[in-house]
Amino acid sequence: MEHRKLGDSGLELPVVTLGAWAIGGLFWGGTDDVQAAEAIRTAIDLGIDAIDTAPIYGCGHSERVVGRAIQGRRDRVRILTKLGLRWDSTEGEYHFTFPAPGGGEVVCYKNLTARSIMHECEQSLERLHVDVIDLYQVHWPSNSAPPEETMIALLKLRDQGKIRAIGVSNYDSAQLKAALRVAPVAANQIKYNLLQREIETDPLPTCRKRNVGVICYSPMCLGLLSGKVTLERTFDETDTRSRHPWFQEAARRRVLAALDAVRPVAEAHGATPGQLAVAWVLAQPGVTAALVGARNADQVRENARAADLHLSPAEVQAVRGVFERLGTLEE
Repeated sequence: MEHRKLGDSGLELPVVTLGAWAIGGLFWGGTDDVQAAEAIRTAIDLGIDAIDTAPIYGCGHSERVVGRAIQGRRDRVRILTKLGLRWDSTEGEYHFTFPAPGGGEVVCYKNLTARSIMHECEQSLERLHVDVIDLYQVHWPSNSAPPEETMIALLKLRDQGKIRAIGVSNYDSAQLKAALRVAPVAANQIKYNLLQREIETDPLPTCRKRNVGVICYSPMCLGLLSGKVTLERTFDETDTRSRHPWFQEAARRRVLAALDAVRPVAEAHGATPGQLAVAWVLAQPGVTAALVGARNADQVRENARAADLHLSPAEVQAVRGVFERLGTLEE
């Protein structure tokens, strides 16, 4: 598995890094813990030696599953988690309300105060059963605290040996520059795929210029670019895909047609449409790694093969052209 340096942090990530959002259950209509643990262990064995999770993924559940699954393997894996989204407190800035798979709803607030960060770090360390977090990332920017307060708290955690590197997520260029004025930011985790290419305008150019690693989430657009989401597929209201614009029938039809158009490129490499979508993201300058989620070991094995798919510049441009002609949701 190819690894790439993450900014100036000294950390290296596998180009395909395991995303643990789905195994938390929240936003995905539930989860199977046994299969999730098997997926994590399979990933490590295949060289996917980095796992990205967050407290809000299942309100601590994803972190707990990861923590149990890596027992006896901690020295072989890098742990990435996040901070700043609280479901257990109403302090801060309201973020969202979402139906929970087991009934009821989760109400989330963004809180980037130093006091909240210190509390969250201790909670994550306990759930993960680790002494140190390799990359600790601000999940979403927020006005709940000045950037100086947030970054100084993260520097304190680094000095205490509880985290190794500082990251952010979903930051635009202005927010990233404000953070960099206070602390070294190793990475910006941002959404990027063939359907959602907005970061090419901002903040990807700034990340390249400032040598900030780029960890791309949703490279298959929640699985839509895998080609496995047919027009007949339906989603429960506790699954975020039920309300995602690209998953609506008319949009989904257009995406499936685009995937058919690029299928010859995938087949020339013996690859699936999903592997092609991940490889396309990894081929973009400045990208360090793609977060690819999996709920079972078979999905991990399929995702891992995307790291072996190396597209030529002509193929990268041809695939881009198909999806650029697809247009936007409004067209």
